[in-house]
Amino acid sequence: MPCFSHNISEQLISPIRLDRYISENLCLMTRSQIKARNVKAKLKEKAIKLSYQVKYGDFIELSWDDQPPIDLIPENIPLEIIFENERCIVVNKAQGMVVHPAAGNRSGTLANALYFRKLQKNEQLSINNERLIQQEGIRPGIVHRLDKDTSGIIIAAWDDEAHAFLSGQFKSRRVKKNYAAIVCGAPKEIKGCIDTYIARDPKNRKRFSVSPNGKHAITFFKVVKKWQGYSLLLLRPKTGRTHQIRVHLRHIGCPILGDPIYGCDDKQFPKAALMLHSKRLEIALPGDEKKRVFSSNLPERFLEVIEKLNRIEGANG
Repeated sequence: MPCFSHNISEQLISPIRLDRYISENLCLMTRSQIKARNVKAKLKEKAIKLSYQVKYGDFIELSWDDQPPIDLIPENIPLEIIFENERCIVVNKAQGMVVHPAAGNRSGTLANALYFRKLQKNEQLSINNERLIQQEGIRPGIVHRLDKDTSGIIIAAWDDEAHAFLSGQFKSRRVKKNYAAIVCGAPKEIKGCIDTYIARDPKNRKRFSVSPNGKHAITFFKVVKKWQGYSLLLLRPKTGRTHQIRVHLRHIGCPILGDPIYGCDDKQFPKAALMLHSKRLEIALPGDEKKRVFSSNLPERFLEVIEKLNRIEGANG
């Protein structure tokens, strides 16, 4: 039976129900999962109800029923591991790898590979969100998302407590993420901020677009290098909306090269894959007081495009 102890050290605006605190502040599991997993709680070694109003200074102890992941098949898939300890793992995800199982992608995903790796050590991958795996294809253990065609750094947890600790940092925007992208065209300014609202496209459920009725999204950018018709950008999203960087760059007239959803046909690079790479992640790991920084070099597909653009510029120069 998994257990979790937590001291409420954050200043709450007002007391909040324990079940809400577990789902919204700890990000440990959803309200429906709390009931399904038969969560039990104690305060000062005395049992309390999930309706109890927790406050600053409370020390709570939680326990819940253990269940195996649903419909997750362990697969021996090679991974490029940047860092690993007993609580979490940082992976340099390959372009083209799906992060978590969903309809049409039940195997070959990062979640499948991580589950295999953890079973080799006779331990169980974090089973946070296991009901959503069955219902919506949401992954266990993996703390944040990268699109299938986005390569680079991604972090996953080996246990539920680590998952909650890492997820909380993403939710409170204490994590710093940096991406590299090769785009068509160039922004008007060398550096700046794209500040909009993003919503799902009502005409195409696979797309998102800038909309006044959407969720707030902020992306900072800096131009690293320009070529004729292209540029290399470094990006730091402050928020984490689905397809945020891709939508924002299209919005300012600089779609990412090779983007099959938000880009356009490119005569110079007709077969280019999505030129978006998660290059740097700054986050505190469970048990650490200071944040750690993990970085990844530009992948080969970036270097090939940059080399060709340099050759073209040299020939025209």
